[in-house]
Amino acid sequence: MKSRSVIIRYKSETFEFENLDQAMFWAKELGEFVTIHVNGQTFVGKFGTDGISNGKLSNGEHYTWRKRRL
Repeated sequence: MKSRSVIIRYKSETFEFENLDQAMFWAKELGEFVTIHVNGQTFVGKFGTDGISNGKLSNGEHYTWRKRRL
């Protein structure tokens, strides 16, 4: 059985990759909103860009979550 390729749609362009690892690496490097189609599933988002820096989320909001121990 031939493995299915992974398709990424970015703006009006389509890119094809051999596997999800390659597609995710490319999407993270791009740092833009993309749509990934693989094995009948669709994933959308800006991959690899979220994080906390100086107490703030990537959208500028303060990060206030704390783990509460019982």
